[in-house]
Amino acid sequence: MSVGVLLLTHEGIGTAIHAVATRLLTRLPLRTAVFEVPFDETVDHALPRASAALRTVDDGDGVLILTDLYGATPSNVAGALARLGTPAHRVSALSLPMLLRVMNYPEQALHELPATAAAGARNGVVLDEA
Repeated sequence: MSVGVLLLTHEGIGTAIHAVATRLLTRLPLRTAVFEVPFDETVDHALPRASAALRTVDDGDGVLILTDLYGATPSNVAGALARLGTPAHRVSALSLPMLLRVMNYPEQALHELPATAAAGARNGVVLDEA
C-alpha cells in the first residue's frame, strides 16, 4: 500500500499540472486524482464529490491533499476533508516541482510527505539573472 495524492484546485490547475507530471514521468508512482472546484461553488456543495475523489486514491495509508491557494475554496474543502476520518494532510501552493518531488518519494509515509512537498516547492523557485 502507499499514500494517495489528491490535487484539489481551482478549475484548470490540477488537470494541467497532473498532465505535465504524467508526461514527464510516464507513470505516476502514487495513485493520484484531480478534483477541481468551480469558481462559484461552495465548500458544502463540493465536499461530497471531493470526498468521493479522495476515497478513489486511499489505499489505507492516507492521502496527501495538494491545493493551489491556501484560504481559497479548494483549500477549505481540503481542510474539511481532513476532518472526515480518512488520514489526510493538506499542503498548499501546488506547483509542478512540488508534485514531481512527491512522486520521487513514493515510499514515504503520510506524515513525511508534506515536508517533501514543501521542499519541492521551495527548491523549484530559482532566482536567475538571465
